[in-house]
Amino acid sequence: MLVSEVMTRRVECINPDANLQEAAAKMKSLDIGPVPVCDNDRLVGMVTDRDITVRATAEGEDPKVIRVRDIMTPEVVWCFEDEDVGEASRKMKEKQVRRLLVLNRDKRLVGIVSLGDLAIETGDEKLTGKTLEAVSDPNRPSR
Repeated sequence: MLVSEVMTRRVECINPDANLQEAAAKMKSLDIGPVPVCDNDRLVGMVTDRDITVRATAEGEDPKVIRVRDIMTPEVVWCFEDEDVGEASRKMKEKQVRRLLVLNRDKRLVGIVSLGDLAIETGDEKLTGKTLEAVSDPNRPSR
């Protein structure tokens, strides 16, 4: 089964020059935590409610002044829409993430796939169980 068959197609983005208040308002209105950051139609990062809390609010930053680009995570884990769901699951396990952004072969954002999408749409309990186990495994500090 391909990622394109299970992904959510409508994905809202935010511009990297938006302020954090705009980002938080978007998260609230859409009832989501992560928002892809796109400059025109190119994916440049991801911002989460946790990013806003830990990287800005906890530091006393003004949400009307600080820009998304200042706190976003530029390294985004993604997959192609024509990849097999097993490959998407592998990437989730490897990077310990519950969501992957989905790009077409022109590297344009076309969707998002979550661990829940894999569980519901594929019906493959073994695949989703192993993925959830790996994603939930706590990171161990290197010694």
